[in-house]
Amino acid sequence: MSQSRHVPVMLQRCLDLLAPALERPDAVVVDCTLGLGGHSEALLRRFPEARLIGLDRDKEALRLSGERLAPYGGRATLVHAVYDELPEVLDRLGIARVQGVLFDLGVSSMQLDEADRGFAYAQDAPLDMRMDQTTGMSAAEVLNTYPPGELVRILRAYGEEKQAKRIVAAIVREREREPFTTSARLVELIRDALPQAAKRTGGNPAKRTFQALRIEVNGELSVLERAVPAAVKALAVGGRIAVLSYHSLEDRLVKQVFAAGAATTAPPGLPVVPERYQPRLKLLTRGAELPTEEEIAENRRAAPARLRGAERIREDAE
Repeated sequence: MSQSRHVPVMLQRCLDLLAPALERPDAVVVDCTLGLGGHSEALLRRFPEARLIGLDRDKEALRLSGERLAPYGGRATLVHAVYDELPEVLDRLGIARVQGVLFDLGVSSMQLDEADRGFAYAQDAPLDMRMDQTTGMSAAEVLNTYPPGELVRILRAYGEEKQAKRIVAAIVREREREPFTTSARLVELIRDALPQAAKRTGGNPAKRTFQALRIEVNGELSVLERAVPAAVKALAVGGRIAVLSYHSLEDRLVKQVFAAGAATTAPPGLPVVPERYQPRLKLLTRGAELPTEEEIAENRRAAPARLRGAERIREDAE
């Protein structure tokens, strides 16, 4: 496996954001989206006293990253879990609080590169898209069984697809003729369904539909809605969290959790804000930080990335 095909996004910036929390002795850092272990390997190398816990729902990713992180021995603990299971994982490992948490919400490049996983619209593959192939519905099942109204909602909400109704009308017509099994047929159908003007903007016309199906199949937004607050809760005071998102829906969710943590909860008009109403988080990024042009030139997968960071500055009020 060539390491070059998986370049971790905004790696240096993520390490710098987490550094003040991870330079302490006995620091524990959780990589919630282990993937091929690129970010994890860099964390273990840069913070030689830190212990790493890596989570991934994809067994193949765990196997490959396990080989990559083997030289770090007992400093790395890899767990087959979805990232909203973080509290249970820490509980099982007997860890009360952690100093760092990293989320890289991009689909692992390995999944995009493995043709038979059905994530990519650039090549024909079975329409699967499950990150954990041992459980749940595939993208083909979603396309073949969901009511039309539900498919329109998914394409609009998760793909921000303006032509959702046209695409779904074509899907429903086609699936009655023959159920969907592969990605090429879906890509072709989307191309045919879109008006000329819509095809001229923004890359492959199937991109938004594939994104929407991937989010639905893996329950990504509902998982994230649980996972980010749980990760903030798991941070010790002085601990830091960094989140890389790749589309506006994810970024908005992260922004809301961080903003709520960084706001005072005091009723308006108090002359002095009591401790229990003080903010729990300090924002470390002004808005979302973007990758540099140099990085995008080297790694096109970095282009849509948005990075936000926060530091835990207080315990929750009892």
